[in-house]
Amino acid sequence: MLALAACGDNEGGAPGSQKARTGIWAAGSSTVFPFSTRVAETFSRNGGGSSPRVEALGTGGGIQAFCSGIGPSTPDIANASRPMKASEFDRCVANGVTDIVELKIGYDGIVVATARTGQSFNLELNDLYEALGKDVPGADGQLIANPAKTWNEVNKALPATRIQVYGPPPTSGTRDAFLELGMAPGAKLIPAVAAIEKQDKTRFETIAHTLREDGAWVDSGENDNAIVQTLTRTPGSLGVFGFSFLEQNMDTVKAETIDGVAPSVATIADGSYPLARSLYIYVKKAHIGVTPGLEQFVQEFMSDGSAGRGGYLQDRGLVPLPADQLAAERAKAAAMTSMSRPN
Repeated sequence: MLALAACGDNEGGAPGSQKARTGIWAAGSSTVFPFSTRVAETFSRNGGGSSPRVEALGTGGGIQAFCSGIGPSTPDIANASRPMKASEFDRCVANGVTDIVELKIGYDGIVVATARTGQSFNLELNDLYEALGKDVPGADGQLIANPAKTWNEVNKALPATRIQVYGPPPTSGTRDAFLELGMAPGAKLIPAVAAIEKQDKTRFETIAHTLREDGAWVDSGENDNAIVQTLTRTPGSLGVFGFSFLEQNMDTVKAETIDGVAPSVATIADGSYPLARSLYIYVKKAHIGVTPGLEQFVQEFMSDGSAGRGGYLQDRGLVPLPADQLAAERAKAAAMTSMSRPN
C-alpha cells in the first residue's frame, strides 16, 4: 500500500529529499484507530486519491515508528490515546523529527466492563489497585504478593467471583491511561502505599503501575474488540477498553461504575468520570507538502463535521471537545504549530 521510493530515509539522502508517497500513513492507538479510519474513508471519498493507510499498533508502537526518522518508510501521523512522553519526544529529536504538531482530537473514557448478562460491579477506585496490583500491603502494612482471588476479598460489597480482567498490553495507550487514571489514584487511597509515595515517588509509581502476573490480569493484544468478545465467552470476567468500543457493543457488554459514576458522553466531557482521558494525533511537519494530501487530511480530521459536536466521529464514540477548545486545536492545525518538549 505504500508504493514508496527507497530514498530519503535517515539511512542516506538529505532530510526532506524523500519522494512522495501515494498515500497518507497513520499508525498507533487502537482507540484512535476507528476515528482515524473513519476520517480516512471520508477523505478518500471526497478527494478521490489513494486511501490513507491506518494501522493499530498501540500508542507506544505508533509513536516509536513515527519517531524513527523522516522519510517515506515512517508514518506521517501517530495516533495516541495519551500525551507523548518526554522520552519519546527526545527519541524523535535524536532521529531528526524535530517539528511535531500535537493535536487533541477529543475525549474518551477507560471502561471497566462485563458481559451484559453478568453481575454488576459498583467499583471503588481503590478496588482496582487492591485487586490488580502485583504487590499490596499485608496485615502489617508491608508489601506482599497480592493474595486476593475473588472480588469480595477486596471489597465485601463486590461479587464473590474470580478476579480475572482482560486488558491491553504494555504498548497500549489505553493501558498507560488505566495505570495513570485508575491504578495510581486507587493506590493513593491505601494509607500504607500513600506513605510510600511521600517517601519515594519512583518506588510508589513502580508499585502502582505494576499489574499482577498470576492470571488475574490477562494481556489481550491491541484489539479492543477481541476483549469485548472474550467477556461474552468468559462469565464473570471483566475487560478494560475504550468508551467508543462500549458504545459499539452495548448489546453484549455493560460498563461498571467507578466511585458511583458511569461512563457517558456527559461524565467524560465534564471530567466527573474518574477514568476520562484525552485523545491525540501527532503530525510530522516535515512530511507536509511531501506526502500528498497530508495537510488536507489533518484539516478534515479537525473539522466541525468530523470532530465537532454532532460530527461523524461522535457517531463512532468520540466525545467532542468544547467548541472553544476545538477552535484552538484547529488553529494549531492550520498554522502547523510545533509542540514544545513535554514536561
